[in-house]
Amino acid sequence: MALALNLADIRKSYTQQELSEERIAANPLAQFESWLQEALAAQAAEPTAMILSTVSTAGKPAARVVLLKALEEEQFVFFTNYESRKGHELQESPFTALTFFWPELERQVRIEGQVEQVNSEKSDAYFQSRPRGSQVGAWGSPQSKVVENRQVLEKLTASYTQKFGEEAPIPRPPHWGGYAVKPIYIEFWQGRPNRLHDRLVFQRETPGHNWRLERLAP
Repeated sequence: MALALNLADIRKSYTQQELSEERIAANPLAQFESWLQEALAAQAAEPTAMILSTVSTAGKPAARVVLLKALEEEQFVFFTNYESRKGHELQESPFTALTFFWPELERQVRIEGQVEQVNSEKSDAYFQSRPRGSQVGAWGSPQSKVVENRQVLEKLTASYTQKFGEEAPIPRPPHWGGYAVKPIYIEFWQGRPNRLHDRLVFQRETPGHNWRLERLAP
């Protein structure tokens, strides 16, 4: 079936800003924080949303959108179900790629790095900061597993809602917590006219080593 519109005719010229070696911060984490603040100020849709890419032991890639919840100690932190597909793939291959896209600013950031689970104290603290309904949902949803229908999820949620009541603190599920991505590659992409985009990339051999800045052809 052919689409009614011609996708090849959809084009946008990027003209807002430029990115140069002279203007970029010496530390890529500082540069990322600056761009994130600008995305927040511009009221970008879901400014903390990032595409998380993983790969299975069979070499099959998978990607999905998750939310960045902390940027600390040169690490990008997000939270999820450890027993989900991404949880299993991160256990099998503890490397990932993150992609942020802020079309309002004609920018994207690509990050690659090593992954490890954050400590239980951080996971506990973040879990307790979540809305109560989200806490119950973490218990009730067998993430990435096949369920017969929507009613199965609603019954599981209702069961845990009844179990925990309305006031007592809800403990963090043992199968749920945070991951920290330790970057070794951070690329800043700024859209430019005629597809001659600016691409400045910071690379290092392993976390903790010095960064090397290079420009890539678009």
